[in-house]
Amino acid sequence: MARVQLVIPDEDRDRFVRQARSEGMTLSAWLRAAAYRRLEEQQRSHPFKSPADLEEFFRACDALEGPEREPDWQEHLAVIDESRKRLSNS
Repeated sequence: MARVQLVIPDEDRDRFVRQARSEGMTLSAWLRAAAYRRLEEQQRSHPFKSPADLEEFFRACDALEGPEREPDWQEHLAVIDESRKRLSNS
């Protein structure tokens, strides 16, 4: 296993240690978990490389089957209210 040395301000170290302990982790495990989360976020994100890529994305979205129009805000609110009523009756 590799060992990595990290130089950070004492205040940051103290904050990181407190957070790690509150999550039941060592500082080392907490830093690894943070690094893994960062990698996952970056790997999920695929920025468009050109305006043509962006246009192709929207063409593909338009080609997807689905409702002919987006619901308006009042329709969204009605769905939310109905869901709340069902939950409160449970």
